[in-house]
Amino acid sequence: MPGATLSSTEMIGRLIGFDTTSRESNLVLIDFVRDYLEGWGIASELVFDAERRKANLYATIGPDDRGGVMLSGHTDVVPVDGQAWDSDPFAVAEKGGALYGRGTADMKSFIAVALSLVPEFTARKLKTPIHFAFSYDEEVGCIGVRGLIARLKERPIRPTGCIVGEPTMMQPVIAHKGKVSVRCQVRGLESHSALAHEGVNAVEAAAEIVAYLKSMARRKRDQGPFDAGFSPPYTTVHTGTIDGGTALNIVPRDCRFDFEFRNIPADDPAPLFAEVRRFAETSVLPEMRQVSAATGITFEEMNAVDAFDMPEDHELVQMAQALSGTNSVGKASYCAEAGLFQEASIPTVICGPGSIEVAHKPNEYVAIDQLRQCETFLRRLMDRLAR
Repeated sequence: MPGATLSSTEMIGRLIGFDTTSRESNLVLIDFVRDYLEGWGIASELVFDAERRKANLYATIGPDDRGGVMLSGHTDVVPVDGQAWDSDPFAVAEKGGALYGRGTADMKSFIAVALSLVPEFTARKLKTPIHFAFSYDEEVGCIGVRGLIARLKERPIRPTGCIVGEPTMMQPVIAHKGKVSVRCQVRGLESHSALAHEGVNAVEAAAEIVAYLKSMARRKRDQGPFDAGFSPPYTTVHTGTIDGGTALNIVPRDCRFDFEFRNIPADDPAPLFAEVRRFAETSVLPEMRQVSAATGITFEEMNAVDAFDMPEDHELVQMAQALSGTNSVGKASYCAEAGLFQEASIPTVICGPGSIEVAHKPNEYVAIDQLRQCETFLRRLMDRLAR
């Protein structure tokens, strides 16, 4: 598509039309973006997953001998399964000053606005570059961007700042919680339930650990530490799924449950993980082992995303405030790729169109006014980088 010109709304329509639910490949969208950029003389670097079903895309507009600002967004979306939509979630519907579709808020609109401004970016002959970093599998644990970050670390020059376009109503967000997701597997000993004393009940052992996790959650709620910028203003502990047992008259041998810590930046999750493991090993496992030495409890960390926390007086934060026309900043209780960029020594701010309140829900939407605000934000950034 040599030199194609698309408005923000037209570009959103194209991107929403690609079903990039995390379980699907995102390559059709990535190929579209690569071809679009190529039409404007911009080369793209793709960083694939191990199966080459998905890819991150990285591209630079402007000189490549200096750091510049990276505009980051994830291309995957959450499923629509079981949700009652009033329109096709993968075809943009405009109504009442808003665009409806899966990913309009979270977060294809930011990507679309950035791409629609490519003709202007290239025409301005930027003195400081803008980089695009579009990832996969953010919605299932910020998985894909890790390969892209590893590639960036190999470069002699990396971006000096990053704007992650998650939906913030175009208000700069300077912190988000971290997350550690854990799977616990309890192995007991089967027996007839009439002879329960001869077995080891894996469900009951798991329930003891889950109950202890709940006590930890209450302690965090009541004793903190606290950060009033978050809602809730403390680290949360949550058990999300549990599965065990085969029949009521069989003492269950196996039980598995998944839990997570979502920590405020000032609260290290590692001691919390160590605490629940210690409880399982000292308060639950000994009684199990009295019946059978073959019983056990294992913990597997499935995923971890670092908390993100930028000082309010950092020059990137102040720039984001100037671009958005606000003196305020916020903090987000969800986690995003910002923590991973910050861990890689790339200062980061989260700022994008739309509201997190409508993300992941049926009839997700972005207000057209939010798109205009995002366009203004990026044009102001363009002015700074052209100086």
